[in-house]
Amino acid sequence: MEKNRYESPFAGRYASAGMLELFSPDSRYRTWRKLWTELARAEHELGLPVTAAQVEELEKHIPDIDYELVGEKEKEVHHDVMAHIFAFGKAAPGAAGIIHLGATSCYVTDNADLILYRDGLRILRKELLSAVKRLADFAGRTKDLPTPGYTHYQPAQPVTVGKRAALWLQNFVWDVEELDFVLSRMRMLGCRGATGTEASFADLFGGENEKADRLNRNICSKFGFDGVVDVCGQTYPRKTDSAILNLLSGIGQSAYKFAQDVRLLQHDGQLEEPFEERQIGSSAMPYKRNPVRCERICSLSRLLFSAASEGAATASAQWLERSLDDSAGRRIYLPEAFLCADAVLRLVSFVAGGLVVHEDRLREALLEQLPFFMTENLLMAAVRKGCDRQKAHGVIRDACMRKAADLFFDLTGFLLSENGLGAVLTEEELGSCMDPARYTGRCGEQVSAYLKKIAPLLSEADAVMKETEEGSLL
Repeated sequence: MEKNRYESPFAGRYASAGMLELFSPDSRYRTWRKLWTELARAEHELGLPVTAAQVEELEKHIPDIDYELVGEKEKEVHHDVMAHIFAFGKAAPGAAGIIHLGATSCYVTDNADLILYRDGLRILRKELLSAVKRLADFAGRTKDLPTPGYTHYQPAQPVTVGKRAALWLQNFVWDVEELDFVLSRMRMLGCRGATGTEASFADLFGGENEKADRLNRNICSKFGFDGVVDVCGQTYPRKTDSAILNLLSGIGQSAYKFAQDVRLLQHDGQLEEPFEERQIGSSAMPYKRNPVRCERICSLSRLLFSAASEGAATASAQWLERSLDDSAGRRIYLPEAFLCADAVLRLVSFVAGGLVVHEDRLREALLEQLPFFMTENLLMAAVRKGCDRQKAHGVIRDACMRKAADLFFDLTGFLLSENGLGAVLTEEELGSCMDPARYTGRCGEQVSAYLKKIAPLLSEADAVMKETEEGSLL
């Protein structure tokens, strides 16, 4: 790290080594050279004046990029693609004259971007599956554990910890499905010429237009794509970028919802993100156990929301067959969005894998609110034992009001007294009405059904986690 130059926090603090490597200069410019090499190979195979020896020479010199020479040439010509063509030609002089034959700059810039984005989405998919698996495991373990429910962040009907976790889980499962859709629709730009007409190849192939199709099919096959976009200008449609950024924003939305809920519950002492043995919560307050990872998830997720607006602005502002006002911004916000989503998902996976449930505090919170949930059950139990309904209603109402005003009011003792319902209800019958599990409805059943529904995805996630060596999760 050069201490006297700015470095993105994603490089030094947040993103994984794999995602940083994918968007590194070496990765990008080697991909350019691979594209030039495969273009030359396809042209040779289709009878254009490109020799097998020239293709072999290009392939041999893909890795050795002279960045100093590229920098000097770019200062001279003010064109990065031409500077790299020049440097590639210097490394492979026997093939210098056929590099980029029939192509325009977007052949390497756009196709390379699509390759990197495709590979970046594949990395994110594995990280999503890791988060999904850990949340599913947590939901399964806690599917029947009662917890206070909240609407408007005010006490509401009880749910279970696992049911709430299933809500978080479902969001991330939808993200996997959306990611798969975006991947399934990705196509290369191919080699389509200055305005997408393929005029240069119509000329090179002497009107044998099927050869132009074969050239693009050969190139797509080498890079693992099903084909090219049906129609394009000079660039691939920037709606592709917008779709990717909307997906990444959606991942941020899922992550923010999860992390914010954990932050609220940690404040209430009910649930807690992992806190490591030697972790320090505050430099001034040694007792603090701040939810720093969930706070970081929320902070980074907001960047993903803003990236989606950049994609929309660029996709809508492309003039006719193209304009260059997309280029500078895309160099920044697309790689950074991938690095940001990478950091967010690794944090989500870490937190989801180490959530701590404070069951005593859950029960305490439930008992605080239980009088309001159990009134109907308690009323029916008293009536079944012969108590006058209106009298029972009055006793229960008075008890609830006193409990609401005084947290330490002995609700059980009052209800079992002669002034309460002691004449008709036993302590066992009252205890049955005060069991929080009676009020969680079908929560456990819903969680079990959902986990069964996504079992194939969970099996895939389990396999991915076993084969993937995870890096450090900050």
